[in-house]
Amino acid sequence: MDNFTSETMFFLMGFSDVREIQVLHAVVFLIIYLAALIGNLLIITLISKDHQLHTPMYYFLKNLSFLDLCLISITVPKSITNSLTNHNTISYPGCVSQVFFFFFLASTEVALLTVMSYDRYAAICHPLQYEIIMSHRACVQMAVSSWVSGALNAVLHTASTFSIPMCGSSYVHQFFCDVPQLLALACSYNIGELVVIGLSLVLDFACFIFIDISYIKIFSTVLKIPSREGRFKAFSTCLPHLIVVTLFLSSGFFAYLHPLPKSPSAFDLLVSVFYTVVPPTMNPLIYSLRNKDMKTALWKLLMNRHCASHEKS
Repeated sequence: MDNFTSETMFFLMGFSDVREIQVLHAVVFLIIYLAALIGNLLIITLISKDHQLHTPMYYFLKNLSFLDLCLISITVPKSITNSLTNHNTISYPGCVSQVFFFFFLASTEVALLTVMSYDRYAAICHPLQYEIIMSHRACVQMAVSSWVSGALNAVLHTASTFSIPMCGSSYVHQFFCDVPQLLALACSYNIGELVVIGLSLVLDFACFIFIDISYIKIFSTVLKIPSREGRFKAFSTCLPHLIVVTLFLSSGFFAYLHPLPKSPSAFDLLVSVFYTVVPPTMNPLIYSLRNKDMKTALWKLLMNRHCASHEKS
């Protein structure tokens, strides 16, 4: 069989061969993408403009929104274009770029979500030392460390995935270039990439355990709060974070740990949606825009623009 070259075109799996369903998929993905785009851009704008939101929690939320904005832009627009044109292809350089940026952004998000759980732990369990623990310098160092670790992980995955020849069919059983499906095209087992994937999964699992421990301590502290309103506020802040993290990591673990089926599976496509599309779309809805401080900042922004338009007229 011929080896793949830099001129190879990969064929991505569509959600259906029926033209009407292809158009429906494009419309649904477009609506989801626009919702994620507007929601995350709004969060970034509100946090940037409102000085009352210049706190560690919202600093990390701003980073998370930017990550989500980039993460969903790596896969969804290309999938929409392929469905509309009925031409499910991606170039070799495009596939390499998708793998690199997907791992870069996804790995950074896992690290950042871990940092955010530590921030909530410090705020709720050690409120008197919070400003010292989460100083501006510490927040910047944590954010930079998250981005750097994500970049290193992406370089390792991309280099090891595309360092071995791929043979036979260039059909990727996924709507984007995902590593497990690319490894299925390899001429031989890629021990290096398996080691990298194993290491990544161990680190991701360690982050998940750290997050769980943080929230166990948070919830035990929250239950001691005498005020019912105080308990509700703490739970409403923390539970959405835990839900997003669990959904994001559990679907990713399943995708990378379960054996690939011999024939294309719609279930695998659905699982991939849960770690590529759902978190960037849901984060603005359940994590930030329902927050009272964010609603206040949005109201202030709208009022300021309303007043400014009246002054011009």
